[in-house]
Amino acid sequence: MRVGMGLAYAQGGFRETVEKLVELEEIGLDAVSVAELYSFDAVSQLGYLAARTSRVQIESGIVQIYTRTPSLTAMTAAGLDHVSDGRFVLGMGASGPQVIEGFHGVRYDAPVGRTREIVEICRKIWRRERLEYAGKYYTVPLPADQGTGLGKPLKIINHPVRAQIPVMLAALGPKNVETAAELAEIWEPIWFHPGKAHEVWGPSLEAGNAKRDPSLGELQISVNVPFAVGPGAGELREHVRPQLALYVGGMGAKDQNFYARLAARYGFADEASEIQDLYLAGRKEEAAEKVPEELVHAVSLIGSEDEVAEQVREFAAAGVTQLNIQPLDPDHDAVKSSLETLKSLL
Repeated sequence: MRVGMGLAYAQGGFRETVEKLVELEEIGLDAVSVAELYSFDAVSQLGYLAARTSRVQIESGIVQIYTRTPSLTAMTAAGLDHVSDGRFVLGMGASGPQVIEGFHGVRYDAPVGRTREIVEICRKIWRRERLEYAGKYYTVPLPADQGTGLGKPLKIINHPVRAQIPVMLAALGPKNVETAAELAEIWEPIWFHPGKAHEVWGPSLEAGNAKRDPSLGELQISVNVPFAVGPGAGELREHVRPQLALYVGGMGAKDQNFYARLAARYGFADEASEIQDLYLAGRKEEAAEKVPEELVHAVSLIGSEDEVAEQVREFAAAGVTQLNIQPLDPDHDAVKSSLETLKSLL
């Protein structure tokens, strides 16, 4: 099992954080990802990471499918793979209407269909095929009746380092997860509950795997986990509740919240509804108090060495191939020590 980490794991400036990540690379960190919400773009930071590291896999975690044309997404991935000597993973996801429509001013529609077409276009470009694509959502070149009529099929000028850059799809809904299992090298869920993974995700994964191209290899599963190991680590579990409450309670309207739906699928429908009511009413601390202990424990990697070792075995048994740790202790020396401990347990 591999160990990854998000870029902004500690307080401090960007360069300072990268220097710390370079140290973590030296002691065994396998991957580093950069998020792209409505913050700084991920690409500029990933380019800097590519220059400062030599071994870790660098991942966009995630870029939204609506914010770039499919061709620009492919060009960007090929460029990052080039400057990192073949270490880039293209992490993509649909995000949600709050961000896509509220920040980008782009209509949020057809996430499953658009994802499929973007992946197909990217792979054609990486193979250096002349781009001719007629899909439901994207048509390249643009037809004459929709433009000047001067467009013609082109292929990327450069020779990509790899003709098959790994694609990681962030997906939660049944159809999205099925699409990820069919098309992507890696699937990234949020709040992976190993004890209920088969019940909640199994049918979608099985349906997608049944249509999967064998050349993609076995589907990898990359999950994010709040992380602390060692004496007193259990006390840090309380820091997980506000984050879960934010997503379950505040990331979407009452009837349009993907994360609340996931909590309900895990068996916490009543709790999710109560968390939403409290959070949307501005009672955030009360909402956090209502996050079930079982959910906090299941989706985290927190405890003594023995407890964390058992949790790692549970994630592995559920098919997880990469743990992306979110250290709860911001002290860099503590992060280094915890990473070394985790690597020794794998």
